Amino acid sequence: MDRRNRSNRTARWLAAVAVALVFATGCATTQNAVDQEERANLAKSHFDLGIDHMNNGRFAVGLRELRLAESFDPRDPRIQVGLAEAYMHRGKADEAEVHLLRALEIYPDFHDARLNLTGLYLMTGRWEEAAAQSRILIDDPTFPGIWRAFTNLAVAQLRQGQIDDSRRNLELATEFQPDYWPALLTLGILESEAGRPNEAIPYLERVLELKSIPSARAEANYHLAEAHVALGNREQAVAHLKMAVVTTPDGEWGKKSEEYLKILR
Repeated sequence: MDRRNRSNRTARWLAAVAVALVFATGCATTQNAVDQEERANLAKSHFDLGIDHMNNGRFAVGLRELRLAESFDPRDPRIQVGLAEAYMHRGKADEAEVHLLRALEIYPDFHDARLNLTGLYLMTGRWEEAAAQSRILIDDPTFPGIWRAFTNLAVAQLRQGQIDDSRRNLELATEFQPDYWPALLTLGILESEAGRPNEAIPYLERVLELKSIPSARAEANYHLAEAHVALGNREQAVAHLKMAVVTTPDGEWGKKSEEYLKILR
């Protein structure tokens, strides 16, 4: 009898342990799911704050928030792209490249990451790498902004002296998007540098008509001045240079235009 009682007690104890183990495992699984959801929410919160700070010109604060976001979710490719942008604004191209490459490692089809990487290579004079990244986007039928890739490829080719290839790709860009001002500006620069001011002027004037950014309008005015000087139109050249100075007085093209004005006066 005692033996049967002990056996029954042992069976009940083993059953209780089994139930406890199942319950504990279930709790751990639930807790892990809660922890992951909480971390994802924290990552999103810090990401949104970081982007908001950067949109308002607070890049140091934005970078801090994005780094916090990364600590909660290091596998979110959007956070990696945000960090790259923050580092670029702080002049740290090497760090920006690391985060863009990480974003593409996580999500190889992330178009914005590849497009930004192309832009980084253009900004740092890495023409062949910029061309290679642009071709990947051009060959991707799901990339919605193919004219951007054609323009970036053309810029890289122009800087490598591949004038005909560059012109052809810029013309393709404008076929897809006729009013894409970066392509028109690059076409104007290409024709101006090729000694064809009459061909350059319409492209550059179109940039001024479109809602391009101030630095682009200043650059277009500068190159229009060069084209008019080549045609002997001094007064028009001076007018464009003055407009460039007014548009971006502290910018690169405003300062270059100020120096050019000193030569023409």
